[in-house]
Amino acid sequence: MPVDIAIPDDSNINTKETEKLSKCKDQEIKFSRVWKVRIKFVLLITGALGTIKKGLDENVHLLPDHPLATELQNVTLMSTVHIIHKMLG
Repeated sequence: MPVDIAIPDDSNINTKETEKLSKCKDQEIKFSRVWKVRIKFVLLITGALGTIKKGLDENVHLLPDHPLATELQNVTLMSTVHIIHKMLG
């Protein structure tokens, strides 16, 4: 099951979700036509400051190990801190 992860600015979560849904739907159609298989993309969209969309828990439970939403938030925040630290030198 393909997983597509995005970490947009918190104010752009809805825009990023719409963009990813469109992209994933196109990919699902291509896969079904070319390889005659059905796939479902799982979107895990978390804002750069840890904001999550409603429905994230349902998507997380589709994954084999289904991590907790709080774990995803922690990874996101730590990545954001790392990027800021690198930028500030």
